[in-house]
Amino acid sequence: MLKGRIETLSDDGLGLLHAGNKTVHVPFAYPGDSVRVKSTKRRFGRLIARDFELLEPSPLRATPKCGHFGKCGGCLWQGMKYKEQLKLKAELFERITGISAETRGSPRIWGFRNVSNFIVTTAGIGLKEYGNPLGVVGLSECPVFSKRTRGYLRALRTFLAETGLRPWDLKRKAGDVHYLQVREGKFMGEVMVNLIAHVRPSEEVLEAFVDYFSFADSIYWSVKRDERDDPRGEPLHVSGEELIRERIGNVTYFIHPNSFFQTNSYALELLLRAVEGFADGEKVLDLYSGVGTFGVYLAKRGFSVEGIEVNSFAVEMANRNAELNGVSATFRVGRAEEARIGDYDTAIVDPPRRGLKEAGELLVKRGVERIVYVSCNPRAFKLDYENHLAKAYRVEGAILVDMFPHTPHVEAVVELVREG
Repeated sequence: MLKGRIETLSDDGLGLLHAGNKTVHVPFAYPGDSVRVKSTKRRFGRLIARDFELLEPSPLRATPKCGHFGKCGGCLWQGMKYKEQLKLKAELFERITGISAETRGSPRIWGFRNVSNFIVTTAGIGLKEYGNPLGVVGLSECPVFSKRTRGYLRALRTFLAETGLRPWDLKRKAGDVHYLQVREGKFMGEVMVNLIAHVRPSEEVLEAFVDYFSFADSIYWSVKRDERDDPRGEPLHVSGEELIRERIGNVTYFIHPNSFFQTNSYALELLLRAVEGFADGEKVLDLYSGVGTFGVYLAKRGFSVEGIEVNSFAVEMANRNAELNGVSATFRVGRAEEARIGDYDTAIVDPPRRGLKEAGELLVKRGVERIVYVSCNPRAFKLDYENHLAKAYRVEGAILVDMFPHTPHVEAVVELVREG
């Protein structure tokens, strides 16, 4: 049994307890907390507390709003005052990257998520338990997602009871229904429901599904053909609209079950404004353009935009978004590492979590004057900068936008200007 005070946080937001020659990572603990760790486990070379007692609370603490806090893996920092969350995000970012950045908080810290993937298992229906790959927290609420969460889950449970469809067994990797994905257009008020299942539905089952989720504007049933524990499948449009819409500022976006869209609609405009503020010139290259989230927004503000994205479906959606908004933006299929980079004034890059890697070297060689790097992974940015971009670019500015309240994560927008 180890006892002591949490003095600081790990890079991934866990409280660090130094006791003798041991360092224990304590989830849901914050600087200033006095704790007693009752048991630990070793994971990825670290000692992580499995059970701990809070002896004296930190002045950073706040009363969590969700009754599932402390077990659910969704909100590691919900027990911390929001202004302290923002300070610590900036500190962690600077510790990892060496860059001091202004932090812009989310306009809303409750009900801000526009999508939630509820796992449907024999152990419960809800979200994953923190630190336990086979554990599921049976949810009754989710205040970071929606006030309507209870209704969504009630409809799902009743539907399963009537049809006899089996929840997924995480240990045996067997069952019928694996996830319920719900998307909300926060500003447009539209709802999309997508059931991810390992079976094709009968007509009778589909009829019941539509009845129970008749409140949704768009209803999908996605067939999952693998055993991976993720909310992905081949979508079948069942009822309602093919797409829902979300409006950010004066830009409207179409959303499909397979679309990646930033999860915080309220903070997204802050992110887009930060990108716009660092962009310069007239011609913009939108690398890893996705569904055109950045490119369409910038085109609406007068930039001439060309986007490149490897996912052909995302490119189709981006071009539809450009047409919907009547802007000068063209998106095409291509790999970032092989892109023919022409005469652009600014390149916007929002790479996957692994970072740019080889595409970083391409940008260095092709001479784009300015890069606006968007990332929720500061380690990947640091590697990209040190290994590639620093050969030709200096950091001119940085803004952090809190897209993920109550977690250690933050979205960074870094302005890089070519030297020489």
